[in-house]
Amino acid sequence: MGAAGAGSVMRMIKHANRYWRVLATGFSFVLFALGGLLLRILVFPVLNLLIWERQLRVLVARRVIRLVFRGFVGCMRWLGVLDYDIRGLERLERQGLLILANHPTLIDTVFLMAFVKRADCIVKRRLWDNPFTRGPIRAAGYISNEYCGNEHGGGLIEDCTRSLQRGSNLIIFPEGTRTAGDGQINLKRGAANIAVRSLSNVTPIVIRCLPPTLGKGVKWWQVPPIAAHFSIEVKEDIDVHEFLAKAGSEVLAARHLTAYLQDYFRKESQGYAAA
Repeated sequence: MGAAGAGSVMRMIKHANRYWRVLATGFSFVLFALGGLLLRILVFPVLNLLIWERQLRVLVARRVIRLVFRGFVGCMRWLGVLDYDIRGLERLERQGLLILANHPTLIDTVFLMAFVKRADCIVKRRLWDNPFTRGPIRAAGYISNEYCGNEHGGGLIEDCTRSLQRGSNLIIFPEGTRTAGDGQINLKRGAANIAVRSLSNVTPIVIRCLPPTLGKGVKWWQVPPIAAHFSIEVKEDIDVHEFLAKAGSEVLAARHLTAYLQDYFRKESQGYAAA
């Protein structure tokens, strides 16, 4: 076989692999939806019968979700949809962590919920009423973002503070949505307000994905030329008390912390892309 023939075969293999990943990605979305529905219909009603104490039932539900998400991520890897590596996972063995992460893809939440123990998170209100997600969300007692429309978001901050005090590891994406298509990370101030008001140091997690996939505005069938690789790194804590000491007020401290985190996540994600 000549060079031209070999090149033709390689192109056919690449096309076949890409078509397979489109099918496997679609299957993964269907599997996710069905999994949420089965948890709602079969698993969590049993927990309600067996465990009467609400807080214990919430903890068990969160553990179930973590194990299911771990299996789901493993399934996507087995199907060839993606691959991943995680660094600094031992830093998540603590309790009461305020975890802030960038948000480049649709499945960032799934990754973090799969590997963070005792995880809590802020969930968009529309997901509370979604038939495929409302069962797990309500059983796990996650925090609704319905307070976000308030001028000061006081209710949301209080809910988050209580979650941290109970020893939950609270996951927040400070961007509030997936990173824009141009890759520019722009943070809202809500996460910094929670950190400052609760006096919780920030545990940053940097999520990197190459080639990009499932980004903002990207359809699920628009898969990259090769399987995406996720690199998830748990970084060293950022001391919130330093920002409070320098700023002298919670408002200024939250503002300075937001600017710092925005610069932090921009440098981390851009450095990886350039490499």
